[in-house]
Amino acid sequence: MNTANTPHPADPSGRTPYRLDPAGGCPHADNARLLAGGAVVPVVLPGEVEGMAVLGHDALREFLSHPDVAKGARHFTALAEGRIPDGWPLRTFATVPGMTTADGADHRRLRTLVSSAFTARRVEALRPRVEAITAGLLDGLAGAAAAGDGVADLRRHYALPLPLGVICELFGVDPAHQDRLHHLSSLVVATDTEPARAVAANQELAALLASIVTAKAADPGDDLTSALIAAHGEDGDRLSGPELIGTLLLMIIAGHETTLNLITNAVRALCAHRDQLALVTEGRATWADVVEETLRWDSPVSYFPFRYPTRDLTVDGTLIPRGTPVLAGYSAAGRDTGAHGPDADRFDVTRAATAKHLSLGHGPHYCLGAPLARLEATTALEALFTRFPDLDLAVPEEDLTRHAGFVGNSVRTLPVRPAR
Repeated sequence: MNTANTPHPADPSGRTPYRLDPAGGCPHADNARLLAGGAVVPVVLPGEVEGMAVLGHDALREFLSHPDVAKGARHFTALAEGRIPDGWPLRTFATVPGMTTADGADHRRLRTLVSSAFTARRVEALRPRVEAITAGLLDGLAGAAAAGDGVADLRRHYALPLPLGVICELFGVDPAHQDRLHHLSSLVVATDTEPARAVAANQELAALLASIVTAKAADPGDDLTSALIAAHGEDGDRLSGPELIGTLLLMIIAGHETTLNLITNAVRALCAHRDQLALVTEGRATWADVVEETLRWDSPVSYFPFRYPTRDLTVDGTLIPRGTPVLAGYSAAGRDTGAHGPDADRFDVTRAATAKHLSLGHGPHYCLGAPLARLEATTALEALFTRFPDLDLAVPEEDLTRHAGFVGNSVRTLPVRPAR
């Protein structure tokens, strides 16, 4: 990330604001530097929008569950005053109708509509299907490597199609739409998308989801989209048309982008720490330990937008003015030495049983799909390293191109050699 910063006259904390780089990059070195100065930092968002980020573990935990912190866009002062343009790359995070921008009773209503599909029991029932998809993808990864001189992009051939395929099956989305949905969602969550392209991507994504809803309304099935349509039809007050589209957008994007990064980051971590991989293969740690330590050590999401104080709020000694857009700094909190000890930057799967992280959120907006993400990631990792125990990166870690933007935290491609 770009560490060149300029003073910001509106900053209430007196600290020089951190100018977030829309192009992204590895966040960890900058996170450590920022955390050394305090748990809450002023930031400059794309378009010179003033904001704050909460980076410290304890401060973030407090902030995420604070009763005077809201998600609704009406609390975003600059947006309410018309100072945020339509093409602002983070606008969708603030304005998409759905549970991530709802509070109180509205949030509970929207969350209840889909929560029953993501209980531990329901997710466990998906295990045979997840395992079957994984087995097929391993064959595809081997085939891609055979066709590519022994090298294949694990992100494209394995880490992406598993969560995308599972979430699309749950919502009854035709596989023919999957590639386009991922392409559009990548543009929507990136922070360096040009304004005109951002507007076009959002419009196309909304239109594609609307077409899926129309097709399901005409021919409903045993899927979550049909169930949401039925809930909307039974009681128009339960789910509005925009909320239906917004819910699909949220569940499909969040249902695959974060797990894609989680699997990718875990494979990178294990390839770079063969001693930790050996602990798992020798039975001294579990694949669940790997997933939890990856969530802490290299969170799939770096800075998640947005929450807004509904009054001037002091967090860890820093004032956050009412209506300020605040980022949740998950990748920083995961390596906060105050919470995880002086070796917080060390990948250690044996600490997973006792270490707590916030990478799946905290409070009323805790990640609804956490059980599914954990199932997919543990299944994917165990199957991958069982089939290809010598799998390794095909290029040095430092040569990998980072994710486009400061929201997602991963790499764009992951070239691997499945077998030597």
